Amino acid sequence: MIVAVSGMDSLGERAAKMREALQKSQTITDNVVTILGSFDSRLSVLETAMRPTQIRTHAIRKAHENIDKTLKAAEVILTQFDASRQAEAKILKGPHEDLESYLEAINQLRSNIRFFSGNKGFKSSDAVINNANTLLTKAISKLEDEFKQLLALYSKPVEPDRLFECLPESMRPSSESPGNQFSGKNHHHEHQNGTSEIGGFKHLTLIPPRILPLLHDLALQMVQAGNQQQLLRIYRDTRSSVLEESLRKLGVEKLSKEDVQRMQWEVLEAKIGNWIHFMRIAVKVLFVGERRVCDQIFEGFDTLLDQCFAECTTGSVSMLLSFGDAIARSKRSPEKLFVLLDMYEIMRELHSEVEGVFGGKACKEIRESTFGLTKRLAQTAQETFGDFEEAVEKDATKTAVLDGTVHPLTSYVINYVKFLFDYQTTLKQLFQEFESSGETNSQLANVTMRIMQALQTNLDGKSKQYRDPALTHLFLMNNIHYMVRSVRRSEAKDLLGDDWVQRHRRVVQQHANQYKRNGWSKILQCLSTQGLTSSGGGGSAVPGEGGSGSGASRGLIKDRFKTFNAQFEELHQKQSQWTVPDTELRESLRLAVAEVLLPAYRSFIKRFGPLVESGKNPQKYIRYSAEDLERMLGEFFEGKTFNEPRR
Repeated sequence: MIVAVSGMDSLGERAAKMREALQKSQTITDNVVTILGSFDSRLSVLETAMRPTQIRTHAIRKAHENIDKTLKAAEVILTQFDASRQAEAKILKGPHEDLESYLEAINQLRSNIRFFSGNKGFKSSDAVINNANTLLTKAISKLEDEFKQLLALYSKPVEPDRLFECLPESMRPSSESPGNQFSGKNHHHEHQNGTSEIGGFKHLTLIPPRILPLLHDLALQMVQAGNQQQLLRIYRDTRSSVLEESLRKLGVEKLSKEDVQRMQWEVLEAKIGNWIHFMRIAVKVLFVGERRVCDQIFEGFDTLLDQCFAECTTGSVSMLLSFGDAIARSKRSPEKLFVLLDMYEIMRELHSEVEGVFGGKACKEIRESTFGLTKRLAQTAQETFGDFEEAVEKDATKTAVLDGTVHPLTSYVINYVKFLFDYQTTLKQLFQEFESSGETNSQLANVTMRIMQALQTNLDGKSKQYRDPALTHLFLMNNIHYMVRSVRRSEAKDLLGDDWVQRHRRVVQQHANQYKRNGWSKILQCLSTQGLTSSGGGGSAVPGEGGSGSGASRGLIKDRFKTFNAQFEELHQKQSQWTVPDTELRESLRLAVAEVLLPAYRSFIKRFGPLVESGKNPQKYIRYSAEDLERMLGEFFEGKTFNEPRR
């Protein structure tokens, strides 16, 4: 119990001490709070006292900042004003003296306008902008004049010799030919000035390279000022007239269909030949050169570039195509077929160049008109084929071939067909213009066969003008043999085939046989024994051969010899004037006649000659030996002219 009381006392003491400590801590806290409160009061008073000073310091700092900003802004504005005055001074001098500085001044003006447009707070900004815009308008106007003058100064028509120098040597006109016609190679001195050779063609320099960058810079300023239409007009008016005059100097004419139809064929043919070369020169030299000029002046403005090029070349292209169009639309005739093919050939050759040089939307009409002419030439050529076939079949030429030789129509048609085969590649392209499918070789073969058949039909008609059937067959033999021989010696053989050749060789042989039958059957009857058997008539008789005991009247034998002589002399007189122009065929025909005639004559003389020889004047009846006949047969078909009129 005592221990418990003692423990409680100890706890009480401790609790009392803790209360005392807490009271002291509270007193200290209260004192600290009182002191801090005193500090806060004093700081508040101090802050109140310092506030005016802080405000004044901040205001001074702000004022300094504003002054700095204002000074800097004023400096920028003054710099712009100074630059504007310098630009104005350069612009007033004009671009002619120093174009580079003039262009820099225009750029500076544009910079000033942008600056003051973004600083509308400046009281005089509107006036400055208006003044700069007015000055800029004047500057661009002077640039237009400068562009126009500079372009005109270096835009001169190109002399033909300069164009010829850009051609490969083999394509240049002959210096000896009249009117500079393109008849072959010549030996012009080659000037390397302003040209570089590509694929055989040399580049034509239309405007000096040092001038093109200046023109480009001027064009750039005009485009930036929104003056594209003025730029287009100036370029078109200047360059189009230069190109057209260059073509006129070259010899290009703008002709109508009526003009073409009034020309003599020789004159027209020469003009067509020149036009083919003019097309090549224009597209591959002149227009290519103009395209390079456009590409450099209007670099970066593709739409404007194409439009300028299209408008400055339209007139020149029209000049060139008008002649081709007049030919394509003029009256068709057989001799025009080959020049039509030549014209079609050059248009096909230039197809890729036209697509390249006249690329772009603006040149679409030029491309279409060019390709349209190609199509019209193909159409006219194809129609001329049909005309020719019909003309051959219906040819009513009154030219008489009295000697049965090859008719002019035959040689004309065969030469025509031979020329066709010089154009095989072109003809295949032409057929493809109208046939999306099909073998072009067979088309050409069909055309050729139809022409040959038309010729044969006509020759059959012409052969009926002869009263002598033998001459009729000789005429047909000669002409069909000429056709066969010509085909065998040309590319037509591969196309028409061996079957055609063999079939027509048989026709030739058939006419040769018909000639022999009609020409010699009558005279061969004189050498037969038929009708010579003795019937008790007047005159001596000769014993028959083979011990038959039959005899022939001397009078009948004499009559036979007289008839034979008269007929052979008539045949010799007549058929020596006939002609077989082919040496091999002529010898073959003579041999065929000799093989029939000479054995029969020898046999007749051997059997009946003694009867005549034993009488008076045997030479009156037996005028010719077999050798004489053979020699005289060698004079047949030579086309000889005698004093007597031909039969």
